[in-house]
Amino acid sequence: MTSCTNKLQEVYNQLGFLSALPVLNETQLREAKRAFSELEEEFGEEYTQYSLHNVHLQYPWVRDLTQHPQIIQVVKAILGPDVILLDSRFICKYPTLKPDAQENEGGRNDELPYVAWHQDMRYWGIAGGPVLSVWLALDDSLQENGALQLIPGSHCADMLPHRQATRPGNMLSVNQEIPEELLQTDEAVFCPLLAGQMSIHDGLLVHASDANTSQRRRCGLVIRYVPTCAHPTQDPDRPRKFAATMLACGSDRFNHFSDKTT
Repeated sequence: MTSCTNKLQEVYNQLGFLSALPVLNETQLREAKRAFSELEEEFGEEYTQYSLHNVHLQYPWVRDLTQHPQIIQVVKAILGPDVILLDSRFICKYPTLKPDAQENEGGRNDELPYVAWHQDMRYWGIAGGPVLSVWLALDDSLQENGALQLIPGSHCADMLPHRQATRPGNMLSVNQEIPEELLQTDEAVFCPLLAGQMSIHDGLLVHASDANTSQRRRCGLVIRYVPTCAHPTQDPDRPRKFAATMLACGSDRFNHFSDKTT
């Protein structure tokens, strides 16, 4: 194990995330953006905002992104040599305010799409190993267009209670949030990324993102990985299926995700 890998693990274990890691070169980024623009033209922005779920099964270029050597190298450094791709989704926040909206009574920021404070593990039904989430930026992801916000070290607090969100516009599919009175939001940090960079975070890390109040799109590919020792949990109130899993690297001697492809 190299000193670089040791350092990655040390920082990740302490903070629960790593940021601004280089992935795509200029050519790869240009091709990914071109391919995504074709999906926008085919499906429309309302759909591509959040509904391009697990399309790595349909589009080889998306599957190639989930297996990009720069991503897999970091994922292996954190999770070990044997890793399963659990899930993927494009998330786009499109500009929704006109340039003069902030001066206009009709432009209310509290009704724009945002992501409430939450932990990914609340939704995944995974035990026996961590979930690692990658955010691969296709656009610059900055504070003004709704960059990820994280609370460093919050992954050490185990699972926190979630409730129905009270503010409209929450992009989480089950419209949940962690009550802010349970969080130290004054310790939150923004996670800005340039297009082609990625951040990674632990499935228990508390995170959120504000509305896009700029005139620039913020689009990224979210990819979830788990070590092969992880396994789905059974919840009769919310049955989960992992039909899009595939072996990302190494080998799988556990076969906990029997539907995965090779």
